[in-house]
Amino acid sequence: MLNDTTVLEVAPWIRSQARQLLAQRGHAWLVQGPSGLGQYDLAMALARAWLCEQPTEAGACAACSSCHAIDVHTHADLCVLMPEDILMVRGWPLGERAQSEIDDKKRKPSKEIRVDAMREAVEFAQRTSARGRGKVVLVYPAEQMNTITANTLLKTLEEPPGDVKFVLASESAHQLLPTIRSRCLGHSMLWPDRQASLDWLKTKGCDSEQMQLLLQAMGGRPDDALAFNGSGRDPSVWRALPSAVGEGNLGFFKDWTIPQTVDALHKLCHDMIVSRVGAQPRFFEAPLPKSMASISTLTEWNRALSRTIRTMEHPFNVGLMQEALVGQAKTVLNSDH
Repeated sequence: MLNDTTVLEVAPWIRSQARQLLAQRGHAWLVQGPSGLGQYDLAMALARAWLCEQPTEAGACAACSSCHAIDVHTHADLCVLMPEDILMVRGWPLGERAQSEIDDKKRKPSKEIRVDAMREAVEFAQRTSARGRGKVVLVYPAEQMNTITANTLLKTLEEPPGDVKFVLASESAHQLLPTIRSRCLGHSMLWPDRQASLDWLKTKGCDSEQMQLLLQAMGGRPDDALAFNGSGRDPSVWRALPSAVGEGNLGFFKDWTIPQTVDALHKLCHDMIVSRVGAQPRFFEAPLPKSMASISTLTEWNRALSRTIRTMEHPFNVGLMQEALVGQAKTVLNSDH
């Protein structure tokens, strides 16, 4: 289970962004950017500060009863909207009805933000604040709202009750309805510099010899690097991945999920393409294994992987899916045209 960090444990670049946003006025924020930059942490830092009993310009105090209530996921004035599978992983409680249906195996946890949960959030927004500091609705990842769910939120965003604030956090803000985006103040997540990321990863217990490899593997995104480090996979295998793929070594991915496999192959494909035009790889160390595959062949592989991303959550047989992915990659990398 993931544990939500207190404001004092948040990365320094998240603290600085929170301070910047807290100095501005607005009832709804949309914090957006690529994965791994801390959208959820920033959204939660804002929620903590808005509800804190002794807030400062830097954010929440992390010591009052309000901060403690958020720590234990029981704050009466905070409504957290996430897909049920993410709520369960992060330890946030589900609604009584949803929990009962899942416990009784009537359905699986939703991978979308359900419209029923949004309706409850809208009703929550209309109620009087329990602690007198206003109320906060946090939505993450916001792109997991379907059209019906988003439209349910829209009217409340347009005409919000006086003491409620909204913070939407997204890794794919372009998927949100334009009407949702237009009613929020936007903030693009900042990329931390390399040394700041390495220093932070070190405080999280990452091996000093592997931190740089992890950060490169994740394209400079520290949250993703930390997640890789905690996934049970040996970070050192990243160096061997290009050769293993070229050899069609299916066993290399035996402990990997389909999303992890597709992500790694997509990154390898990207680096093979940029290497073919004389640029430096982004995710892997140079030099990459030699390949005669043409730009057009690599580009078509990239398109195929992009199509796979849209369906990789379907209940395919993992072994057969990985066999097909690795076989496709081997064919491409050993192509002479």
